[in-house]
Amino acid sequence: MMKSEHKVIGVMSGTSLDGIDFVYATFQFDDTWQFKIIHSETIPYNSQWVENLKGLVSYNFDGLKEMDNNYTNFLSMRIKAFMDKYEIEDVDAICSHGHTALHQPENGLTYQIGNMPHLAVLLGKKVVCDFRVQDVELGGQGAPLVPIGDKLLFSEYDFCLNLGGFANISSEVKLERIAYDICPVNIVLNHYVKQLGFDYDNEGQIASTGIINETLLSKLNDLVFYKAAYPKSLGLEWVDKNIFPLINSFQLEIKDVLKTFVEHIAVQLAAEINKKNDASVLVTGGGVYNRYLIDRLRTYSQNNIVIPSKSIIEFKEALIFAFLGVLKLRNEVNCLKSVTGARENHSSGKVYLP
Repeated sequence: MMKSEHKVIGVMSGTSLDGIDFVYATFQFDDTWQFKIIHSETIPYNSQWVENLKGLVSYNFDGLKEMDNNYTNFLSMRIKAFMDKYEIEDVDAICSHGHTALHQPENGLTYQIGNMPHLAVLLGKKVVCDFRVQDVELGGQGAPLVPIGDKLLFSEYDFCLNLGGFANISSEVKLERIAYDICPVNIVLNHYVKQLGFDYDNEGQIASTGIINETLLSKLNDLVFYKAAYPKSLGLEWVDKNIFPLINSFQLEIKDVLKTFVEHIAVQLAAEINKKNDASVLVTGGGVYNRYLIDRLRTYSQNNIVIPSKSIIEFKEALIFAFLGVLKLRNEVNCLKSVTGARENHSSGKVYLP
């Protein structure tokens, strides 16, 4: 008989390298899905792991394998620490995204480190992980995967917009869930503000003092990606190739880079959420705390921008990866072809036993 309640841990590491997000949550199904976040925490990376993860795109395959093994061991220690801190013993599975090292779906490639089978052995718990590979094998983008959670857990909103390393969005169009990446956000903003000695631009205060470079803004908005139809997704490789060289060619002050790029983000986000009128837009992810960015978005859009509770802002992705694991354990669809472009809906991920 199918369980009606599932107690799981969700583990998420994003491209912004803020740290590893953990949630311990329950999911219950009774006609519709309900959830409750019991514990949540972000454990920051130390400087060595930030450098390791930033350099992943330059590794050869053997180097990636070694890093995969090291990161899996590291991840097991962090998961254990989370479980020990909150005295978590009753857990059906640990559902982990891992950390994206390589994402080239056009070449049939995606690789998330931290998903090796011995993770389950180290933890002594069932592990559900490696959610992207199967979708790419089925011809999909392997991303974004969060929209099934948007559809089943946050259906009251017209748009679910996440502002993390990248901005991504999901919504219902003609009774189908569609989703795609919009543009880079914190992966670019944090990169430049770190040159001033800060991890992030608090509330967008530095950006707000800059001057917009209209030529750079125009060139950013004219990038080919923004004209492409969905499904589409972004990765660090795209930023390294298309964003950083373009910005650096202008040799601007950091505050002007930040202001120009925030304006670029706001323009791109508004272009998507303005496709519906009087829409409710749930906004989550670290970018929500950039008040200047949110103010600029509200300047470009009259739709209802909804900022939820802190736990949803910061841990929605980890929550939904926990949910993806639950759906996988139930052998239910957790990956939508309408979102990723795969040949079929499917139940994605690998299940490892201790």
